[in-house]
Amino acid sequence: VQLQASGGGVVQAGGSLRLSCIVSGRVFLVNTMRWYREAPGKARDFVASISTSGTTNYADSGKGRFTISRDDIENTVYLQMNRLKPEDTAVYYCQTDISTHIGAQPYVIWGQGTLVTVSS
Repeated sequence: VQLQASGGGVVQAGGSLRLSCIVSGRVFLVNTMRWYREAPGKARDFVASISTSGTTNYADSGKGRFTISRDDIENTVYLQMNRLKPEDTAVYYCQTDISTHIGAQPYVIWGQGTLVTVSS
């Protein structure tokens, strides 16, 4: 089972990007899905999460600009990022915890990251 993130790129300040992350492989349950980001020289920080019921949480840095959503048929999580700022420049990682079959202990998996560069 893998997470494959995509959608990063170079955008001017004020622009938008939509990141996607798909769970590939055989899974029974995909739990809360999350996005993190890691700016150069900084720690990896939480960006947003969405639970199986659709409850969302955002870091203050993205509130009002970022929207997380999920498609449980496609096992995909999205991050719509609007009004991007240079300080949003980072590698964005998706993360979730999954169960591969009924009764299995969930475990955490991470995507490979997708680079977002916002130019001023």
